[in-house]
Parts: sequence; C-alpha cells; structure tokens
Amino acid sequence: DFTPCSNFRVKPKRDESMPKTYQIGELARQADVPVETVRYYESLKLLPKPGRAANNYRQYTQVHLERLSFIRHCRSLDMSIDEIRQLLRVRDRPEADCAEVNAVLDEHIEHVGQKLSELQRLKRQLIALRERCQTASRGADCGILAGLAETQAIGSERPRDGHRKRSVHRD
Repeated sequence: DFTPCSNFRVKPKRDESMPKTYQIGELARQADVPVETVRYYESLKLLPKPGRAANNYRQYTQVHLERLSFIRHCRSLDMSIDEIRQLLRVRDRPEADCAEVNAVLDEHIEHVGQKLSELQRLKRQLIALRERCQTASRGADCGILAGLAETQAIGSERPRDGHRKRSVHRD
C-alpha cells in the first residue's frame, strides 16, 4: 500500500519526443517582451493561435518563440505592423519569390530617409530657438519661451501639427 508522506505533487517527467511548450509568461521571458505584447500580437493575428493544455492554459511552441523573435527584431528596426505582416506572409511561404520582401525594405528605407530629414529640420528649429536665449535671464525675458509662443515654428517653412504619421507600438 502506498501512502503519501506529504502534500507535494510530483510533476511527471516530460516526454522528450514531445516538442517543448511554453506558457505565456515563459514565452514572453524567452523573447524578452511583456506578456501584453504577446497578447497584442496574437490579437493582430501575427502569432498563430496556440494550443491549449488540459488546464486550458495556452501552450506555445518553439515556432511561436521564433516568430515572436522575428517580429521583435522587425520592430527594433521601426517596421510597422503592416510591413511585418507582409514579411511574415512571404516567410510563411518559403517557395515564394522574395521580391515583395525587397519592396517592403526599399519602402521602409525611404521612410527612414524621410524621418531623418524631418529630424534634421527639427534640429534646425531647436538650434534656432536656442540661439534666442544665450544667457540665463528672467523667464519673462526668455527668448526660447517667446519663440515657443509664436504661431509659426522657428526656422521652418510651415507650422507643424505634431502628429505622427504612423502608429508605433513599442515592445
């Protein structure tokens, strides 16, 4: 007769022939992203739907981890969700021509060039503002504050609306 000597349960040894699975927290740790990011990418259908364990927990595989790492790398290059979606479509079809990938990257490079131009324009505006106040003085006499209060942006051809052209979700 077997009588347990404690209330501790022993986990059965994992069958090595079975693929490694991760719960959402472990997947997030492995990919170095917050759990919310995993759920976000799932909601956008960038990650395939995970299987469920007997306890109804999501069970992610190495495929999920590799895909999540791919998405994270794309995001670190400031690629949009739509760009990533296009890249994943080709990645999911290994026999497909990579011309679409080249086109996505060419367009992204163009976008980065535009952002650099905008940042250079912003830098010129900030330098022009800084030149309005060379020495510390009373706030009422500050050339920078006066310049910021003007309706036309300093050193620019047109006023800026301050809105971003693209929505960016950071990991």
